[in-house]
Amino acid sequence: MRIVCRILGIVVLCIANAASAQPREILVYTGGGGAGIVDRVRPWADRIDILAPQAFAAGADGRLRGAVSPELLAAAKEWDIDVIPLVVNPGFNQDTLRVMLEHPEARRRSIDDMVRLGREHGFAGWQFDYENLHVSLRDAFTGYYRETAEALHANGMTLSAAVVPTDGSPGVSPFARYMQDWWRNPYDLAALDSIGDFLSYMTYAQHGGVTAPGPIAGLPWMRRMVTYALETGVRPERVSLGLPFYSGWWAPGYVEHTRTARVFGHEIGWQRAQELLTESGAPLTWDAEQGVSFARWESEGTMQWLFLEDARSMAAKLDLLRTWPGFRGVSIWVLGAEDPAMWDALRPPGSEGRGQRTR
Repeated sequence: MRIVCRILGIVVLCIANAASAQPREILVYTGGGGAGIVDRVRPWADRIDILAPQAFAAGADGRLRGAVSPELLAAAKEWDIDVIPLVVNPGFNQDTLRVMLEHPEARRRSIDDMVRLGREHGFAGWQFDYENLHVSLRDAFTGYYRETAEALHANGMTLSAAVVPTDGSPGVSPFARYMQDWWRNPYDLAALDSIGDFLSYMTYAQHGGVTAPGPIAGLPWMRRMVTYALETGVRPERVSLGLPFYSGWWAPGYVEHTRTARVFGHEIGWQRAQELLTESGAPLTWDAEQGVSFARWESEGTMQWLFLEDARSMAAKLDLLRTWPGFRGVSIWVLGAEDPAMWDALRPPGSEGRGQRTR
């Protein structure tokens, strides 16, 4: 209770500081398109402009598999929320995406499916969430994006892309080169900006499961990534700043069947973070430079780390919108993982809401 009270004591100040930095448009990702999502959306429906369910996957043959439930579509229509599903390469599999990009008939099949499903279900558009794409396929990906945009625009739908941020460097260490070649540099940002409707710039990708412990989206990292994107020619009004609802927890683990022992980074929700803080008794420390609170504690002889995303860290990230006042809005991963007080930092009840959104 001591930790929760301390967090809540900060929230009022954070909300007040963030009020003038409210995003014009709020896109929220959902982990799927099932009917159960409706209950998660309902309390915050007046503050959401776009729901983006991660609901469809494109196979190597280009065929789209997945669905958005009729219940979710009906609720979104009632609440006047646009639905823009994500299409991914299943499991972010490298070979699946490569095969599809290299075969025109597979690309065309996926585009035809997007047009058909979009018209059938009334989707406002689609968002590409293709990841783990090698840099050698950058031009092929851009061409596919252009083909898809032409077809969707001709049918009254938008196309956007969720992209992993980069500073354009090639990377020096083997790990950095891997991250740059497979995750960060495969996107031709200026070209994608000129083709589609907007980019969801996933600045919450700084630290994760394969990295050492660290902020999900530290403020210096976010500034550096966005500055590079703008320098490449991406227009501010086409940027939806990626923000995290989730926190990060790093702990040692062991996989029995592979006999693998290593540190695992876990994406966890706010509630699980509170449980860990209570169980460990660890105090939170606010890092003003990074804009996030963290805790560390010893367990069975080794250290565990938690980087907590809450209303205070959300307010710090929203302050960056003052730096780039022309931004389209924010894209947030993932519904259900948040500190509920984040919603008042994002858009207090009774504020303008959907009337601000960019069309």
